[in-house]
Amino acid sequence: MTKPIEVRNPRTGKFDYVIIPPPPKLVAQQCSRARRAQPRWYQLGVEGRIEALQQWKQAILSERDRLTEALVNDTGRLSISVLEIDSFLASIDRWCGLAPDLLQELAKNTAIPFIALKQTLVPYPLVGVISPWNFPLLLSTIDAIPALLAGCAVVIKPSEIAPRFVAALILALNAVPQLRDILVFVEGAGETGATLVENVDLVCFTGSVATGRRVGEAAAKRFIPAFLELGGKDPAIVLESANLELATSAILWGSVVNSGQSCLSIERIYVAESIFEEFYHQLIAKASRVQLAHPTVESGEIGPIIAERQAAIISDHLLDAVEKGAVIHCGGKVEALGGGWWCRPTVMTQVNHSMKVMTEETFGPIMPIMPFPTVEEAVYLANDSIYGLSAAVFAGSEAEALAVAHQLDAGAISINDAALTAIMHEGEKNAFKFSGLGGSRMGPAALKRFMRSKACLIKTNSNSDPWWFDKK
Repeated sequence: MTKPIEVRNPRTGKFDYVIIPPPPKLVAQQCSRARRAQPRWYQLGVEGRIEALQQWKQAILSERDRLTEALVNDTGRLSISVLEIDSFLASIDRWCGLAPDLLQELAKNTAIPFIALKQTLVPYPLVGVISPWNFPLLLSTIDAIPALLAGCAVVIKPSEIAPRFVAALILALNAVPQLRDILVFVEGAGETGATLVENVDLVCFTGSVATGRRVGEAAAKRFIPAFLELGGKDPAIVLESANLELATSAILWGSVVNSGQSCLSIERIYVAESIFEEFYHQLIAKASRVQLAHPTVESGEIGPIIAERQAAIISDHLLDAVEKGAVIHCGGKVEALGGGWWCRPTVMTQVNHSMKVMTEETFGPIMPIMPFPTVEEAVYLANDSIYGLSAAVFAGSEAEALAVAHQLDAGAISINDAALTAIMHEGEKNAFKFSGLGGSRMGPAALKRFMRSKACLIKTNSNSDPWWFDKK
């Protein structure tokens, strides 16, 4: 019998929800059933799969209030939960619109006149998705939706820190018979995730570098693909020509949205020396106006720290920075309010790369700012990291910003904006360095990751081939 897992409410600090992880044998059985059902799902064709996903979307809309309430209890924030649901529903429509063209078979002649090519795509039968707690709904479905349209069965293991939203999705799922057997949710912690990797044909993981490494190694031992979206320490570079009003507003949002609990958050800021003082004074003024969503979810923009262990990491990074000479201008501490942990938007100067806050993933609303004397130095500092998820560049012209962006070791660069991959999922990107591994989860490649290419090479005449032995 597996041990129940108590789930903490991030606003109250109370453990008010329980999940019971399935034993490994049951996880294996659920995977086996989904794999057996997958051929029927694939045989529906792309139009049949689109119809089923649209039915699920309509059923989710009928459960929207229940889903919103669950996400608020999971994360302690309201506006981002609403945005999460909207983004999830929009992703169903977007992928349903793209899938028919992306999944078309290709037939063409080849360089050899009597050999034709028919190119087909074959889905991996069973995809496993292991998702994190910071955007529980969106990150559990961002890979699942294209995988389902590709014709795969999918088993999702959400984070044990934020699992309440699953119940509403399953209620909606029960209204769509075609989906019930091939879209499965299993609840549990690391052991459940490890069992899942042992029973699928492809795994998608979003989370920390340490856990992602274990997932990747387990997948490699089984010779199955692993798509890993891991941590980030995203830099923003603000050049002398930048519009400071725009840059400070964009960087504030990119740094503290969802209380900074995002792998694509701006976590370090490099500003040209000539505008450094004006920049950080503007940022302080704007950051000071952003309020905590306490005592109610409508009270402000900044929700609680969702994972209790993250509160300790944020506190450690702040203490380390201050001990090494950093100056805090606003915010600067983790507060206990109403049983939850909170951190106000924090602007810091006098920082350097000896500090954890400039080198390790903080995952909080912290904005450390460092001046640079030359563009070359800014690029060096931005690239001085084990991470390479995304970045931002601000300049007076697109050309000037792009010249810097092309030198950065990161997969997605927002130009005169910040954290745009939270909103836009159209451009293909790869994670650099330890920020991930595998194909893009954005753009057309995000769907084709779940397919294997098969080439049928067709002889179109009855003559002997010139390379055969029996030439006549």
